[in-house]
Amino acid sequence: MYRRCGFRYEKKLRATGVARIAGIDEAGRGALAGPVVAAAVLLPEKFRHRRLNDSKQLAPELREEIYCELTSNLEVRWTVGIIDSIEIDRINILRASHRAMRMATESLLEPPDHVLIDGLPVIPFPLPQTAIIDGDCISLSIAAASVIAKVTRDRMMRDFCAQFPQYCFGQHKGYGTELHLLRLHEFGPCPIHRRSFEPVAQPLLALEDLTSTTAPPARRSRRETGLSLPAEQGLQNSLS
Repeated sequence: MYRRCGFRYEKKLRATGVARIAGIDEAGRGALAGPVVAAAVLLPEKFRHRRLNDSKQLAPELREEIYCELTSNLEVRWTVGIIDSIEIDRINILRASHRAMRMATESLLEPPDHVLIDGLPVIPFPLPQTAIIDGDCISLSIAAASVIAKVTRDRMMRDFCAQFPQYCFGQHKGYGTELHLLRLHEFGPCPIHRRSFEPVAQPLLALEDLTSTTAPPARRSRRETGLSLPAEQGLQNSLS
C-alpha cells in the first residue's frame, strides 16, 4: 500500500544540486464550508517513515499520530497557510488554494530551492516547482504536507462544530455529505459556509443530485510539470 511513496522526485532534484525541497499540498478545496488549508514541508534528506502516505489513505487516528510525529520532529520544517470562506467567496476557490500554498511556502524560515506540488502547476509561484498528479501518494514530502494540512483543517472544523453544532461539522468536516446537505437545507448557511458554492445557495437541489446515480469520474493520468517562475509580490503570510 505504501511502496510507491518515497523520495524519487526529491532524489532527482538533489542529483542536480537542489538542496532544499518542500512538498506542498492543500485540504478543503471541495468542501462547502470552512477554510482551505495548505501546508509546506521540508523533510531531512535521510527522513524515513514506514506509514506516511497520502492523508486520504490513512485512518483519522493514524493521521493524527503521524501529524504529531512530524510536527514534533525538530528536523522537519513546516508551515501552513489558511484562507477563510469569506476570501474564498471573494476570489474563488482555485485562487484561494493557490494563495494558501504561496502563504505556506513564504512562511518557512528558510525558503526552499524547489517545491513539489500535488496536482497541477500553481501560477504564479515565487519558486521553481514540479507539479505531480497524485503526488501525495508518490512523494514523501507532499504526503507529509497532505497530512499536516488535513489534520490542521480537521481540527479547525471540529472547533467550528462546537460553535455551530446544528451542522455536525465534526462528522463531515464541511464536505457535501447527505447529512450536511440536510442540515444546510433545514437551517440555511452559517457564517463559515461558502456562499459562492452552488450547493450552499441551492441545498435542496444539491441533495437531490446526491441521491441520483452518476457515472464515476475519469481517472486522471499521472504526470509531472516542471516550471521556474518569478516571485509574486504583496502576499501576506498566515500561520495556524
